[in-house]
Amino acid sequence: MAPFRGIRYAAGRVSGLAEVTSPPYDVIAHEIEDQLIAADPHNVVRLILPRSATGRPDEIYSDAALALQDWLDQQILVPDEDPGLYVYEQAAVGGGTLASQNGHTGARPGASGPGILQRGLIGALRLVPADAGIVLPHEDVVPGPVIGRRQLMEATQANLEPIFLLYDGSAPGAATRLVEAVATGRAPLLEALTTDGVRHRLWALTDPAELAAVAADLAPRQALIADGHHRYAAYLQLQERRRGAGGGDGPWDYGLALLVDSAAYPPQIGAIHRVIPGLAPAAAVDLAKGSFSVRPLPGGTRDLPAALRALGDASAGGQVAFLVAGGGEAHLLSDPDPVQLDAAMPPGRSPRWHGLAASVLQELLLTRVWGIRDDESSVRVVHNDAARAIRAADEVPGGTAVICPAMPSADVYALAANGERVPRKSTSFGPKPRTGLVIRTFAQG
Repeated sequence: MAPFRGIRYAAGRVSGLAEVTSPPYDVIAHEIEDQLIAADPHNVVRLILPRSATGRPDEIYSDAALALQDWLDQQILVPDEDPGLYVYEQAAVGGGTLASQNGHTGARPGASGPGILQRGLIGALRLVPADAGIVLPHEDVVPGPVIGRRQLMEATQANLEPIFLLYDGSAPGAATRLVEAVATGRAPLLEALTTDGVRHRLWALTDPAELAAVAADLAPRQALIADGHHRYAAYLQLQERRRGAGGGDGPWDYGLALLVDSAAYPPQIGAIHRVIPGLAPAAAVDLAKGSFSVRPLPGGTRDLPAALRALGDASAGGQVAFLVAGGGEAHLLSDPDPVQLDAAMPPGRSPRWHGLAASVLQELLLTRVWGIRDDESSVRVVHNDAARAIRAADEVPGGTAVICPAMPSADVYALAANGERVPRKSTSFGPKPRTGLVIRTFAQG
């Protein structure tokens, strides 16, 4: 992790940091995007999810670049004086939880009790090839979002939001000790309390001796990409294009990242659900009966807590199960037919990969049983929030929601270490970093 001159909102130039920052781009529902834009005209969502003023989709990235330059020219965004790493803390106050970040209920045991407490370092991550075994992806990507994020970075010449990395600090080193000392003993650069009840604080590390100690500690470590696979792939794609054009070494050899010690701050892995337009729940259930054990749940979606408990019981111990819901009804799918399952699975994958609920969802239920490709053109994803997924399904003609269990962390780590990747949009790690607290532009390193 290398230091950089962060770009931050200038004090007094915006209504407040809570009003100009946002969740990551890929978990923002359209109605939330509208609320963020209404909260302050300089909300970072205008940069990460740009809308063309002319209505032409091919102009959205240039519009984002113009907005970013305008905010820099007006000194709404200003660079920090010295390059540094940034200690970043997220902490629950007033009932904030990981779940409330994503619109559902629940909590995780943090380092200091229920709710959220996460601390880490934001810096410029030196890019390495995916097969180098240093930065481990765990999830597949699809080309469209990768190209879109790369085009946005090319247009703005900036990393607008960090990816989220984890490393195993079971043997704590200088980085973790320094993060703790800074967060508990120094005054922050900024503080913001967002509407989900989470307090965000940021400190800058600029002392050469401290930066050297962190670099020495982190150099031999391996990191897992928890969130931001498409952005990391876009970092590598941009680097390859610049190198191919004769650009040589440059700021494109790095990408903005938050690095968290997972031993000190274990993340929670939430589920990512599917919403399928044009597939009526009754038809979805009838088709599934030939490949799964299907059981109607008496309370349907009117008793969602009971339905989710049934899913939890059926998926305990790594068993495969899903809820198929919509129109007030809910059915539990479990015990996939082993012969069909074996035929559906691609060759060259490990038995552990074959046993993932996410793999069964993608290869058997969606592809074989329903004849649907699990991509952004056919299927909508909803992070963590089963109720929102069901509402979304009920709002489209013939919509069906597939409520998925969360993937065990042991599977994620084991598969990544084995060089395998789980299907796209299988895991929702959290708490996710807030976008807009610090930005990295190529001009400032």
